[in-house]
Amino acid sequence: MGSHAPETLRDRTVLVTGGAGFIGSHLVEALAPANEVRVLDDFSTGSRDYVPEDVTVIEGDVRDPIALQKAARGVDVIFHQAAVVSVSRSVGEPRRTNGTNLDAGLLVLEQARQEDARVVVASSAAVYGHPAELPVPETAATEPTSPYGVQKLAIDQYARLYEELYDLPTVALRYFNVYGPRQRGPYSGVISTFFEQARADEPITVAGDGEQTRDFVHVSDVVRANLRAATTDAVGAAYNVGTGDRTSIQDLAETIREVTDSSSPIVHRDPRAGDIRHSGADLSRATRRLGFEPRVSLESGLRSLADGTSIAPVVDPDGTPDSNTEHTTYG
Repeated sequence: MGSHAPETLRDRTVLVTGGAGFIGSHLVEALAPANEVRVLDDFSTGSRDYVPEDVTVIEGDVRDPIALQKAARGVDVIFHQAAVVSVSRSVGEPRRTNGTNLDAGLLVLEQARQEDARVVVASSAAVYGHPAELPVPETAATEPTSPYGVQKLAIDQYARLYEELYDLPTVALRYFNVYGPRQRGPYSGVISTFFEQARADEPITVAGDGEQTRDFVHVSDVVRANLRAATTDAVGAAYNVGTGDRTSIQDLAETIREVTDSSSPIVHRDPRAGDIRHSGADLSRATRRLGFEPRVSLESGLRSLADGTSIAPVVDPDGTPDSNTEHTTYG
């Protein structure tokens, strides 16, 4: 189980659901030079501008079996990124979000069985709920505190079960707090919200006392974890994807204010109901089995956002990844 996967995928036919979205589009960008890539996206939150021109785009809903069947025909690997990522929306609309986050995931697994394709599923640290230990290992109790967490846990478990029952190669990646270019919209996360406030010299609003901590992982590291999951022999398992470092929301606000050279005051508002106090990934399993190690520190990631550049996991022609190459962002 300890064989390290290469950080490259070549000469494959690949489907990325949600491939025009935040994480999906970065994954597509990394895959496109060496693979035949297809994107299935309904463009409810994604953008065509994020998808390279030489990629086949199927506009459709991942919940639609016909659209999924068309997109997945003959593929070798499916990266299932499509999701409604908002905890608050899942609380307000549990049934609707379940359709995208769980029902569609089951469709993807069933379609993968038809195609004999590997599946890499985007899971979430939300499966752990309020963690009893820090850092959080994959063996920690899974007690989600929202419908979103329940939905992610269910598809996470389904993926691993499909490997056991049907010998379908699957990997579930439990993302912690992902950030980077193209992350926007009302549910885009605290970093993009703080950036918007800092750039407008508006108050940076911190919920509660700001001492709660999170594990913020740059999207380029998440892409690298996906590439390793697509090639590893250590399938049928879930892996944490984070940095292993915890940062307080107060420190995050101060760093963003510094890198944007903003004069925004940092103000505190009422804590969010049900907010998890501390979260941080134990990466021991991901390091041991996948050979995954994060490369982008939070400060360098935030500075790249402030400068309008992104740190991309570029793969050299010889297959050696070089994550330190900087590129201008696409929007």
